[in-house]
Parts: sequence; C-alpha cells; structure tokens
Amino acid sequence: MLIIGISGGTGSGKTTVAHSVIDRLGSDKVTFISQDNYYKDNPHLSFAEREKINYDHPFAFDTELMIEHIQDLAEGKTAYAPVYDFTIHARSKTQTLELKPNHIIILEGLHILSDENLRAILDIKVFVDTDPDVRILRRVVRDIEERGRSIRSVHDQYLSTVKPMHEAFIEPSKKYADLIIPEGGHNEVGIQLLTTLTEKYLQSGENFNG
Repeated sequence: MLIIGISGGTGSGKTTVAHSVIDRLGSDKVTFISQDNYYKDNPHLSFAEREKINYDHPFAFDTELMIEHIQDLAEGKTAYAPVYDFTIHARSKTQTLELKPNHIIILEGLHILSDENLRAILDIKVFVDTDPDVRILRRVVRDIEERGRSIRSVHDQYLSTVKPMHEAFIEPSKKYADLIIPEGGHNEVGIQLLTTLTEKYLQSGENFNG
C-alpha cells in the first residue's frame, strides 16, 4: 500500500491536487482521507466555547485516531472516519465515512507534514505552495459559502489563529516535502509528476520509498 500525504496552507489547493490525481488514476484505486474529518470532538463544551478553539493548531486534530484508521487499512480492514460539521464545530452523531483498503491512500490536510508521527508512515510527501493572498481569498469564499461564517469572523480568525499557525507549523513543514507543487490545482506539470510517480508504483507492484 502506497501512502501519499498532501499538505499546504489553508486555501492552497491541496484538496484540488488530491482529487486531480485521483481522477487521473481512477477512484477505484485510491482511498482518500481528509484530515478535516478528524477534528477532535468536544461535546462537553458549549457552542460558544467551541467557537473559541484554535482549529488551526495541530492539537485540534485527533491524529491518533487517523493513524489508527490508516493502520487498519494497511491490515486490510475497513475503517470508519468521523464526519465533521463545521457549522456547529462538532462531529456528526449519525454519520461516518467508510474507508476501504486500497492500493493507494491519499491523506490531505493542513498538518499532514507538521506531525512527525504522520510523516513516519508516508511514502510520498507533498506540499502545495500558494501565495498567501490567493489562499486567504479562497478561504473567505469557502467559509462564507460552505461553513456559514461571516466576513468578520473569517477576518478575526485569520489574524488570530490561521496566519500565526501557518507561520509556526505549516510553512516550516515544507522542508519535509519530497515534492513541492506551486499554485496547487493550476499546476498541471506538478500534478502529472505526482500521478506518474504513483502510476510507477501501481505498475511495478513494488514498495515505493519517496
């Protein structure tokens, strides 16, 4: 099983890169795991208290559970990822996401490369590098349209947590990348290179060490 990790700042286009690779390889050959599903659940806190959590810090994620699910997949077992509802800052109580074992696992998220335990299980480490002004504009659109946020809340969160956490954890994690893809989903050459590396593994059937 080949495990690919794709990281980058908020709005960098890492999800687009992941799905572009999956489209080229065929969805039947790849299991996609988003780190966003693994935000820690805090049912003991009120909504107002959950709103104040720093969701851009590595500690906001249940990395142990994510690694446990990847290990299950490596052993040929099906895993069930949580489904996170960003409008209420909590996991769904009724839904989970079925993850099936596959030849290729693609992990995507902010802190895929900043966590040493996650890095240790990756075969190929990718960082999507996009200009900050492009990233913040994409985040504004996403948070307002998909997560029900106000422009003021997006502004405040960006200055208080998003930008500082990017500078403290995400940008430094770029040094661990085997492949850096500038401008995310717009970089056809970078996406094709990652696809080619992955196809090489599929064709050879051998372990790949990125």
